[in-house]
Amino acid sequence: MKQETDINVSAILVAGGSSIRMGFDKIFAKLGERSVIEHSIQAFLRCHFIKNLIIVINENTASQLRDIVNNIKTNTEIRIVSGGTTRKNSVANGLNEINQDCDFVAIHDGARPWINPLQIIKVLEQAEKFGAAASGRPVTDTIKKCDNNAIVTESISREELWAMETPQIFSRDIISKAYSEILNEGIDVTDEVSAVMHYGKPVKIVHNEWANPKVTFPEDLKIRPPSYYD
Repeated sequence: MKQETDINVSAILVAGGSSIRMGFDKIFAKLGERSVIEHSIQAFLRCHFIKNLIIVINENTASQLRDIVNNIKTNTEIRIVSGGTTRKNSVANGLNEINQDCDFVAIHDGARPWINPLQIIKVLEQAEKFGAAASGRPVTDTIKKCDNNAIVTESISREELWAMETPQIFSRDIISKAYSEILNEGIDVTDEVSAVMHYGKPVKIVHNEWANPKVTFPEDLKIRPPSYYD
């Protein structure tokens, strides 16, 4: 990996979901002393190669996020942009705000507050080698396929299955062209790996040694906050 100061990375935090299963906007929920979104923001700000940070959020809560950002002491540029009707459109809005001279783009779910800065570095190292890399964990549970009545229909081998996480980091050229393609073709994707695969580029998965689930239900907030702060 190059020296951190030699790499220019734009980071996009996607935080514009509806939080239907939570019953309230999960990114502003408290996890320890900080909100969920603050943990994600701080993890990326601790990586010196992040030159600008773009947070894509529901326009109805943009002012609440702006209050949080205004209290963060950092020299890193932080921009707040409105999300779209889908994740794909929200990421596209974020891509419109990246530094055009950046080398890589890191895209992260704002509702994954347990991301460790060391994992961000590990994913970037592999993105430098392969052009595209993503954080993930091998599936360890037994997996079953069920019908609409929740009746098991078959077992699925977990040997080659990975649970996808974020960040997902790509060279600016790859992610820009991949997104241009799926937008032009009207293809829906649930993550950026899917967009890059459709574009025909391989993606390296980087095993995450630290648990980094997405906050989905209220009980998730009982998990211990990240411990890498000073």
